[in-house]
Amino acid sequence: MAWEDTFKSWGGAPGVTEQQKMENAEIAVKKAIKANVTLSSMDISIIPQGSYKSRTNVKNDSDVDICVCLNSTFFPRYPQGKSKEDYGNSDGSISFAEFKNLVQKALEDYFGKTSVTRGNKAFDIHSNSYRVDADVVPALAYRYYYDTGYKWHDPEGVCFLADDGTKIINWPHQTYENCKNKHEATGQRYRKITRILKRLRNKMQEENIVEAKDIPSFLIQSMVWSAPDDHFNRDTYSADVRAVLAHCHNETLPNGKHATLCEVNDIKNIYGTHQPCTREKAHSFFSRAWDYLGFE
Repeated sequence: MAWEDTFKSWGGAPGVTEQQKMENAEIAVKKAIKANVTLSSMDISIIPQGSYKSRTNVKNDSDVDICVCLNSTFFPRYPQGKSKEDYGNSDGSISFAEFKNLVQKALEDYFGKTSVTRGNKAFDIHSNSYRVDADVVPALAYRYYYDTGYKWHDPEGVCFLADDGTKIINWPHQTYENCKNKHEATGQRYRKITRILKRLRNKMQEENIVEAKDIPSFLIQSMVWSAPDDHFNRDTYSADVRAVLAHCHNETLPNGKHATLCEVNDIKNIYGTHQPCTREKAHSFFSRAWDYLGFE
């Protein structure tokens, strides 16, 4: 029980002031896109995503992740042997690169060039006393077409090209819904246990524990989401952490079910060549975290 009070504290959401700064950042990005004459006339969705939208963010690690998604032009995935003509689609009138440049201009016009940094994947809107950092990702809608049943995976995903050419597909709508449903199914414990393990990783990083280095927040969130519902809402937070951490440790063993585990969106696999963190590295982290907490 030595960790119980710490876990209770770590499981809490960011305070009111920090939450307000996050919301201010989202509002400012919306205003920037609306202020641009060209973008304001397009079919665009502003989609909060990541830990901010899922409400699994932790104090001092609470930048806002926002997708600026063009809906009228999309990246498709067609079944083998099919093409756009089979579904009545035609080439879009704007390229992704053109759209990204439009978003960059809108952000720089609104925030000022010195407040916007273009990264490989996103634009970083620097924080001030009024708002936190915001990572703004321009994207096009992503349609996953099927032969039968329905035309595409609805709701759509989002897709973008990093400046280095890497194609990245995300499913923010599915991620949010599955996160919300898991939280309700676990007696309001899912988000808390996710925050606890993120804070644990941060503390281990502060102490230069090598196994905690470069462990993505979304990997932690997805591994917690993959734990059975009965691993949550036990008598203590410590019991929840122990059960969930044991699940994460066991399923990342060579004979675990890691190959079939999906991200919170329940579409993409947590592990594979498309992911930056390997099963082996994740297992080393969960194993070291177990020892760090003194579990036996």
